[in-house]
Amino acid sequence: VRAATAIAANASTIVKEAVAKSLLYSDITRPGGNMYTTRRYAACIRDLDYYLRYSTYAMLAGDPSILDERVLNGLKETYNSLGVPIAATVQAIQAMKEVTASLVGADAGKEMGVYLDYISSGLS
Repeated sequence: VRAATAIAANASTIVKEAVAKSLLYSDITRPGGNMYTTRRYAACIRDLDYYLRYSTYAMLAGDPSILDERVLNGLKETYNSLGVPIAATVQAIQAMKEVTASLVGADAGKEMGVYLDYISSGLS
């Protein structure tokens, strides 16, 4: 519960650091990239925050199947139809895993990583 509280309290920082670590200085944010324009960038941030929040819920419940119903069902198909680069999304989720572990410690970070990896696997 302590880890979930720390993650929730620092969610925006976790997402911002993950984006800076994985996406911010890549072609995806330059003109013509999928995160170019404020609207697309904001949608990416929103989605990553959503994944972090639902991963935290799943961690508290100890049940990754929550992520199937609430996050993964139809997501890959939706992203493909919208042209959202799945590889870049997975890269950002993995960066969130690293940032979260550095924030909450190795043990809690490892547990949270199970749920973020679950989303990454579901998208891949």
